[in-house]
Amino acid sequence: MTGAGKASRGGSPRLPLLHVALLLSGPVGLALAAWIYLGLMIDDMSLVPGMKALMMHPDPFSPAQLVGLFLMWAVMMAAMMLPTATTMIATYARMQARDRALGAGWGPVLGFAAGYVLAWSAFSLGATLVQAWLTDLSLMSPMSMKTVSGPVTGAVLIAAGLYQVTPFKQACLSQCRSPIGFLMTEWRDGRLGALRMGVNHGLFCVGCCWALMGLLLVAGVMTPVWIIAITAYVLAEKTMPGMERATKITGALLIGGGLWFLI
Repeated sequence: MTGAGKASRGGSPRLPLLHVALLLSGPVGLALAAWIYLGLMIDDMSLVPGMKALMMHPDPFSPAQLVGLFLMWAVMMAAMMLPTATTMIATYARMQARDRALGAGWGPVLGFAAGYVLAWSAFSLGATLVQAWLTDLSLMSPMSMKTVSGPVTGAVLIAAGLYQVTPFKQACLSQCRSPIGFLMTEWRDGRLGALRMGVNHGLFCVGCCWALMGLLLVAGVMTPVWIIAITAYVLAEKTMPGMERATKITGALLIGGGLWFLI
C-alpha cells in the first residue's frame, strides 16, 4: 500500500454533502437509468433483443436470444444492486478524498462502482445460462419467465432457504454491512486498484445475495412486485441492525415454502 493510500485511510476529511452528492451522481445516475430501462422492458419485452422470438419459439436458443437474456439480467442487477451499494461507494469516496486532493481525480470512485457492476454482470451471465437451460428443458415458461415445475420450484426455494443460514452467507453479508472494515482490509491505490476493490466487493455481494436473486426464477424474472421486494429486502439486510436473525427467519420460511411445493 502506498503512503497516499495509508493517508487516505487514516483520518479522511469530512466531505460536504454537495461533494458526496456529486461523487455519487455517476453510480446513482446509472442505477436510475437501469430502473428506467428495466421499466420499459417490463412494459414492452420487444425492446429486448431476441425476446419476442424467444417467447414464440424458445427452442433452440439463438445467439440473439441469449444476448437479450443477458442484457435483461444485467440491467436488472444494476437496477437492483447499485442502490444497495451506495453506502459502500460513499464511504470509499470519503476515504479516497486525500488522494483526490493530490490529483487522483474522481476516476477511482467511478472505477469502484464499475467493478461492482462488473461482478454482477458475471452473475447475470450465469443466470442467463440457467434460465436458458430450464427453458430448454420445458421447466420454465418463456412467456411468464418462471418455473412451471413444482419440484423445481420447491428445490429452488429450499436451496435459497438453506443458503440463508450458511456461514458463507453470513461471512459475505458481514463484508457488505461493514464498509469501513471492507475498505481497511481490501484497500488498493489508483484507478485499477479501485476497480479491483469494486469487483471484490461485488463478489462478496454476489456471495451474499445470489440465492435471493434466484427466487426470480420461481416468482417471475420480470415481475415488478418481486423485483422491488427483493431489492428492498437486500437493502434491509445490508443496512438495518438485527437482520442476522431476520435472515435466518427468512431462510426457514423459504424452506417451508419449498417443502409445500414438493409435497
